[in-house]
Amino acid sequence: MPIELAKTRIVKKLAPDQPGAVKLTRRFGEALVCVRYRHDHEQGKRYTTVELLVEEADLPTNREQKTLVQVALNFNETELRKAACAAGAEWDKDAKTWRMSKLAARKMGLLDRIRPARPPVASKSSKS
Repeated sequence: MPIELAKTRIVKKLAPDQPGAVKLTRRFGEALVCVRYRHDHEQGKRYTTVELLVEEADLPTNREQKTLVQVALNFNETELRKAACAAGAEWDKDAKTWRMSKLAARKMGLLDRIRPARPPVASKSSKS
């Protein structure tokens, strides 16, 4: 029996620890965000709905804050290099690029200057 929730009116919204939601908190546990009581006056019905937390993930900006990228800046771009340093960039002498968060690179408009990360070079061992 499909319920047309658009025709119902929310009459009460409860937090998981409030009376009227405790039984559902026991049933759904920490995933329960809230309980809503809805009325459908045309049908003469009351519905109880729950909002559940089903997934948690970092926002894209948070991921970009944690992701480090290598950005190529020319030696003569003094102001841009100063701005990169102010944004927390560090010079990577091995890669000859500036290492900064992807978010900082985005804010500075440098996404097109991101260089692929190079895998570490294996050292050559001499055979005896």
